[in-house]
Amino acid sequence: MNKYKNNFAYIDGNNLYQGVRSSGWKINFNRFRRWLSDKYGIKRTYYFIGLIPKEKDLYGSLAKAGFTLIYKEVIYDKDGKPKGNCDADLVLRSVVDHFENNCDSQIVVASDGDYACLVKNLKDNNKLVTVLSPNPKNKCSILLKRINAPIVYLDDIKRKICLNEKAPGKDGTLQGSFS
Repeated sequence: MNKYKNNFAYIDGNNLYQGVRSSGWKINFNRFRRWLSDKYGIKRTYYFIGLIPKEKDLYGSLAKAGFTLIYKEVIYDKDGKPKGNCDADLVLRSVVDHFENNCDSQIVVASDGDYACLVKNLKDNNKLVTVLSPNPKNKCSILLKRINAPIVYLDDIKRKICLNEKAPGKDGTLQGSFS
């Protein structure tokens, strides 16, 4: 039986996408959402993402997989690259949920040092389950590491959540377990 009951996850969508992509693999969002639920008792998973109309299929698939999408208006730089900084929105949603006791504990999915103050606050208040780092150990912010909070690197669980790979069972055989 899962010891976690009513936990929320907060995902910096661009951080997740860029971190996993830089490691050379793609995430299966259905499997990832199920793994979060099975492993950590995640009831609600906020996915913070820039709103770009041509990405509507991605948004639909994320919603279908069980993510609660929080859109951020994007601006475009001089080269036409979209920028939708969602850090403040993610922190605010987490803090509101914490102080309104909407959840028991939280998970932050990001490797960005901008989240260090949030992670420290959650840890100090016994509300942090773990940080899930989309980046490998050597690219996760030192600011997150210095807090001495538990960090799980997605590269370490890649086989459980990777697109086009089957999840192995605990004995190494291919099964449907995601924990």
